[in-house]
Amino acid sequence: MQPAAQAPDRNLALDLVRVTEAGAMAAGRWVGRGDKNGADAVAVNAMRTLINTVQMNGVVVIGEGEKDQAPMLFNGERVGDGTGPDCDVAVDPIDGTTLAAKSMPNAVSVMAVAPRGTMYDPSAVFYMEKLVAGPEAADVVDIRLPVAENISLVAKAKGVQVSDVTVCVLDRPRHADLVEEIRATGARIKFIMDGDVAGAITAVRPDTGVDMLVGVGGTPEGIITACAMKCMGGIIQGRLWPTDDDERQRAIDAGLELGVVLDTDDLVMADDVFFVATGITDGELMTGVRYGAGVAFTESMVMRSRSGTIRKITSEHQLHKLKAYSTVDYEH
Repeated sequence: MQPAAQAPDRNLALDLVRVTEAGAMAAGRWVGRGDKNGADAVAVNAMRTLINTVQMNGVVVIGEGEKDQAPMLFNGERVGDGTGPDCDVAVDPIDGTTLAAKSMPNAVSVMAVAPRGTMYDPSAVFYMEKLVAGPEAADVVDIRLPVAENISLVAKAKGVQVSDVTVCVLDRPRHADLVEEIRATGARIKFIMDGDVAGAITAVRPDTGVDMLVGVGGTPEGIITACAMKCMGGIIQGRLWPTDDDERQRAIDAGLELGVVLDTDDLVMADDVFFVATGITDGELMTGVRYGAGVAFTESMVMRSRSGTIRKITSEHQLHKLKAYSTVDYEH
């Protein structure tokens, strides 16, 4: 076994993208079937199979599914082959399970890896108020300010009018007042039904037509988003958002400070972070899985914070060859 101080190596990138490709190809067979938990289950199984071939000694710090009572790679699960660097792992086999179930845009399979002990542990608080912006506005926005002021700051930083700014918001009843405040400024809104990791990344990537993301979404997705921000130079700010008194008390018992603003460096402290994602359905970031006669095509995004490199990887998978060495059945 390698020394514990060993940092994640750049060679991890291709190994990690094989994991999200596996999750996406498994989930792709369930697109449009209306069964989000069924899709999540096959994606989890595929990712668990592939992740245990990666040369790392990983522990899942951020698993997905618990708040939805869906299958998951559970928190504390050891992943990797036990060799290589000690890593924290954040994983969401399907960011946007409803999107996949309904064959809607922007369902993705995502994973992030950082050195052990550097990812924030949100404990039992499943939701977080978030603000995400790109590098142009990273130094000026503040989640404590009214949303109208943050929109104005983003517009100024980008050299555009407020009416040119587009804000990404999860379409939820809890955001009714927030939506009215945004509309009152003259800014535009892009609603998303699910999948706020992809939504956050579109707020940072150029040429997506989205300038910022605000509102309450999943805390696990917030930590995964922070890993992506490390790579892209954007910012996420968040405040834990307990849904009831019991959850609030659990947070206090866990030593979490409610109301405190958590920024990108609080959510992931390392400077050597990997983020990988593979499209399940088509979206602004990537195309979804395509199937042909005995073949599947995937498109993935691979980022590393240390180099700042962002790669798009298009892969062609011969399904009968995958079947020869994998327990995952990608043909059905």
